[in-house]
Amino acid sequence: MGTIQSFLDHMDWLQLVVLLMGALASLICLTVHELCHGLAAYRLGDPTAKLNGRLTLNPLVHIDLMGLFLMLMVRVGWAKPVPVNMSNFKKPKRDMALTALAGPASNFLLAALALAVCSILYRRCPDGRVRAYALLFFSYLAVLSVGLGLFNLIPIPPLDGSKVLFSLLPDRAYRFILRYERFLIAAVVLMAWSGLFGGPLSAAMEAVVRLLCALTGFPFAIPQYYFF
Repeated sequence: MGTIQSFLDHMDWLQLVVLLMGALASLICLTVHELCHGLAAYRLGDPTAKLNGRLTLNPLVHIDLMGLFLMLMVRVGWAKPVPVNMSNFKKPKRDMALTALAGPASNFLLAALALAVCSILYRRCPDGRVRAYALLFFSYLAVLSVGLGLFNLIPIPPLDGSKVLFSLLPDRAYRFILRYERFLIAAVVLMAWSGLFGGPLSAAMEAVVRLLCALTGFPFAIPQYYFF
């Protein structure tokens, strides 16, 4: 009993809370990201995501364990790609680019919403532990969401940015790249884990979060202190 109590006394509870918050925030960011890919494709004429049960907020349907792990460790990651059949689009390359952009766009909107909630809590709720944890969670949600959005805009297959960039290529080259892009995921994993994106991505995340804080009226000093 004494050993257990000693262990509990020496635990870093704040770090544990932050880890649990990060897991929940990661699930929300990844789920929203993939759901919006599917919704965009569906609105543009492709029902594949709906037929595969991907138009849902159930995170278990979307989560890729490696992508979730990296979200927790290095604040960038991914979920299971939403299946898309380009032949259902009226303008395949354009509509694929719009479908790809829907994911990062949803993350920036989610981050803005999270910081707007932070602003309301900060200005209108009484000071206390509940408010502090709520501010920490929604700040973390905003930071992770911005990171996910920016990471996926990098024009390296199979990230979303590549689909936008490659939509400018001739049809034959475009389809060739799409056919083999899934084999590049290992390279993306290694680059993310090695911290290759760390410096530029962190700087971009800080700039975007700072801008969103200015727009929502939430002090940037709070997410800056904990997450940058």
